[in-house]
Amino acid sequence: MQSNSSKVNPVKEKSFSFAVEIVRLCQELKQRREYVLSNQLLRAGTSVGANIEEALAGQSRRDFLSKMAIASKEARETRYWLNILIHSSILEADLKPYLESVDELIRLLTAIVKSTKNSTSIQNSKLRIEN
Repeated sequence: MQSNSSKVNPVKEKSFSFAVEIVRLCQELKQRREYVLSNQLLRAGTSVGANIEEALAGQSRRDFLSKMAIASKEARETRYWLNILIHSSILEADLKPYLESVDELIRLLTAIVKSTKNSTSIQNSKLRIEN
C-alpha cells in the first residue's frame, strides 16, 4: 500500500516531464540564437508544472482552483508559442509531439478546473440550504 506522499499524480508527472522537454527545446533554440521565443516558451512551459505544484499545496479549495486555472492558462500560452515556432519554421524539428503533450495537459487541467468548480458550487449550495 502506498502512502499519500508517494501516490503518483498524473498531471503533476506529465507537467514535470513536459517542462523538462521544453527546457531541452529552448536550449536548442538558444543555440540557434533565438532568444525571444525561447524565453517566452521557457517561461510559459515550465510555469505549468510550477503552478500545479503550488495548487497541490494549496491552503484551500479556492487556492487550489486558482492555481490550476493559472496552470491551464500557461499551458494555452505554451501552445501559442509552439504554434509560432511551427509556423515560422525556425526549427526543422518536428514539434507536433510537444503540441500533443500540451494539448493533453490542457485537457487534464480543464477537467480538473471544471470538476473542482462543480464540486465547490455543490458544497456552497449545500451550505446555503443548511444555513
